[in-house]
Amino acid sequence: MIVRQRNIQAAGFLFLLVLVTLAFGVLIASFVVPVFWAAVLAIVFRPVERSLGMRFGYKRPNLSAALTTILVVFVVFIPLGFVAVAVSREAVDLYKRFTTGELAVSDAVDRWVPALVRFGAGLGITPGTVRANVTEAATSIAQFLASGAVTAGQNVVRAFGQFFLMLYVLYFFLRDGDQLLLTIARALPLGDARERALFERFTSVTRATLKGTLVVGAVQGTLGAIFFALLGLEGPVFWGAIMWACSLIPVIGPTIIWLPAALILIISGSVAKGLLLMGLGTFVIALADNILRPILVGRETRMPDFLVLLSTLGGLTLFGLSGFIAGPAIAALFITAWEMFAREYASSDRVTKPVKPEA
Repeated sequence: MIVRQRNIQAAGFLFLLVLVTLAFGVLIASFVVPVFWAAVLAIVFRPVERSLGMRFGYKRPNLSAALTTILVVFVVFIPLGFVAVAVSREAVDLYKRFTTGELAVSDAVDRWVPALVRFGAGLGITPGTVRANVTEAATSIAQFLASGAVTAGQNVVRAFGQFFLMLYVLYFFLRDGDQLLLTIARALPLGDARERALFERFTSVTRATLKGTLVVGAVQGTLGAIFFALLGLEGPVFWGAIMWACSLIPVIGPTIIWLPAALILIISGSVAKGLLLMGLGTFVIALADNILRPILVGRETRMPDFLVLLSTLGGLTLFGLSGFIAGPAIAALFITAWEMFAREYASSDRVTKPVKPEA
C-alpha cells in the first residue's frame, strides 16, 4: 500500500513537472530567439570573461560580466549596425532607381537579346517576352525591397526590445554561467560524464560554427563588395552583405551572387569585366571559404561535410537565421549521443558475453 502510494505521488509529481515546464515554455516562447543568441554569445565570449575575472581575482564577477557585455556591443553589434545602415541606403537607392527608370533595364535587355535571339527563337522566346520578364523581375525586386523597408520600420521597437533583452540575459549568462550549468547537470538524470561530454560538444560546435560563419562570411562579403566596387557595379555594399548572408549556405555560398553578375557582364558586352569577376570569384572569394572554413569550423565540429550541409539547411528551414548554429549543434549532439550509446553498449556486451575457454 505504501509503495503504491509512493508511485502515485511520483507519477503526480512528474505530471506536474511536465505541465509547469510546458507552461513555462509557452510563457517564454516569444523570447526564445534573444535568449538563444545570448547563450551563443556567452559561449563565444566566455574565455574573455574568464580572463577578466582572473585579472580581478574573481572578486568582482559583476564587473567582468558587464565589461564583456560592453565589449560584445562594440565588437559585434556596432560594426553590424554600420553595415546595416550602408546596406539599407544602397537598397533604398536601388529601389528608387528601379522605380524611376534610372537603371536602364530595357537598354540592357536590348543589348542581351541580339546574342540570345537565335537560341530563344527555337524555344519560342521573343525579345518582347524577355524584356517583359526582366522588367517584371526588376519590379518584383523593387517591391520586395520596399516592403522589407516598411516591415523593418514597423518592427524597430520590437527589435530594439529584443536586442536589450538579449544583452540583459547575456550579462547573467556570463556572470552565472557556471552555476547555471551545474544546476542543469544536477537536474538531468544522464550521468555526469555524459552531461559533461554533451555540454562540451555543444559548446565547441557553437563556438566553431559562429566563428567560422562570421569570419568566412565577413571575408567573402568584404571581398565581393570590393570587387563589385572596383568593377563599377551598382550597390557594392548591398551585394557584399547578400554574399555574406549566402555564405551560410554550404557548397553554393556567394557563388549564387557573383556568378550571375559575371555572366550578365559578359552578355551585356563587358566581357573583360565579366571574365575578371569570374576569375576573382573562383580563385579569391571561393578559395577564402576553402582555406578558412576547415581551419575555423571543421577541426572542432568533426562532422562529415554532407551532415554539416544537411543540418545547416535543415536548421535554416526550421529556425530561420538562428538555424545556422542550431542545426549543426543538434547534429553534433545527435552524433555524440549515439557514439556514447554505441560505446557503452559495446563495453557492456563485452562484459556480459561469455568468454570461450582456450583449447
